[in-house]
Amino acid sequence: MIKFIDLFAGIGGMRIGFESALGSLGFSGKSVFASEVKSHAIEAYRNHFGDTPSGDITEISERFIPDFDFLLAGFPCQAFSSAGKRLGFDDTRGTLFFEIVRILKTKKPVGFLLENVEGLVGHDNGQTLSRMLELLRNLGYSTSWVILDSKDFGLAQSRKRIYIYGNSLGVDVKLDIHKPKYATLSHVIDHSVIGVNTNFTDKLLSHYSIDQLIGKKIKDKRGGSNNIHSWDFDLKGSVSNEQKALLSLILKQRRNKKWSDIYKIDWMDGMPLTLEMIAEFYKATNLREMLDDLTKKGYLAFEYPKKREGGKRVYDTSLPKGYNIVTGKLSFEYSQILNPADIAPTLVATDISRLGLPVGESIRSLTIREGLRLFGFPESYNLGFLKASKAFDLLGNTVCIPVVEYVAKSLLKGVMLNELEITRAIV
Repeated sequence: MIKFIDLFAGIGGMRIGFESALGSLGFSGKSVFASEVKSHAIEAYRNHFGDTPSGDITEISERFIPDFDFLLAGFPCQAFSSAGKRLGFDDTRGTLFFEIVRILKTKKPVGFLLENVEGLVGHDNGQTLSRMLELLRNLGYSTSWVILDSKDFGLAQSRKRIYIYGNSLGVDVKLDIHKPKYATLSHVIDHSVIGVNTNFTDKLLSHYSIDQLIGKKIKDKRGGSNNIHSWDFDLKGSVSNEQKALLSLILKQRRNKKWSDIYKIDWMDGMPLTLEMIAEFYKATNLREMLDDLTKKGYLAFEYPKKREGGKRVYDTSLPKGYNIVTGKLSFEYSQILNPADIAPTLVATDISRLGLPVGESIRSLTIREGLRLFGFPESYNLGFLKASKAFDLLGNTVCIPVVEYVAKSLLKGVMLNELEITRAIV
């Protein structure tokens, strides 16, 4: 019986992948300890496994953790993720890696399997990962790492993650040869769930057909032919062709560094432009009226430029106000319309519900079941008892089960076969 523990357990993806690897090799396994702090993750974990994870691992002494053979941990990634501030070990969540080291040092299991974001590799010019590997090797573990993309494992999502694995037997674990297996969103879509039109989708579909929308991003922060702006479909009110042309020019010019020289502030990506600045690249007798109308409707904001102060950007009220594109990070109901014949981008907790899926002649969000399928969870796994926002929060931070299973299987084969050889030699 192979015993393992599940740290930063989330909804148990690491456990499911590891147990699948054990089963495929004919081994039996048992989880003897799990730890998780998020209440709705604990609820989901208990609902599926029947086990209730312990709480904050930083408050649990290793003396209260049963002996085990393998440690699993999809440790918090925000400290190293491009979606976060990338503070690494300066972030409380980054220091949680040392909880893994603490437990490995005391309990001395045979092996471990860790998962984190791809950004860990380049964080601090590679120094963060080097330090982690050094700490693990100093504990006596032969340690390796690999970056794998979930799209190569039959999941309709591109999710690159680093997998760090090691063992105390000195075995140089080689990953099994993997033949890529591909899928598309069409394999996970539940066509019986039809979208309910909203003001947003009504306006979008009044300007574009479903086919025209597939694969498009919807945001006001960037340009490009693959992007649709709110003014392209009159989301906040009717916009003339002249105003659309004006908005497109402001979108481009607000990133021009020459305006920061005029303001005498550090350049920033997207600064407000005064009436006089805009008049340099857009000639119109009714320019102010056009700008004020767009501001009233919410396409533009009339605001002060920002300056750097204490590591942050704050409004500089000593400078004249200007017009700026309104670009909230989560501005719109949908930020992208997915292509059923393609795969999903990396799903993250903050915007997974803002990915639009064309089904029939409507657009809707991913269902919780579809989200689970994109990570390889079994159909028996249920998150439907949670609010959708909580379920998607958990999914955006979980692991891709087939990838975990693949790495775990290679690790288990290398370690267990080595142990069998040692046993035979002793006998």
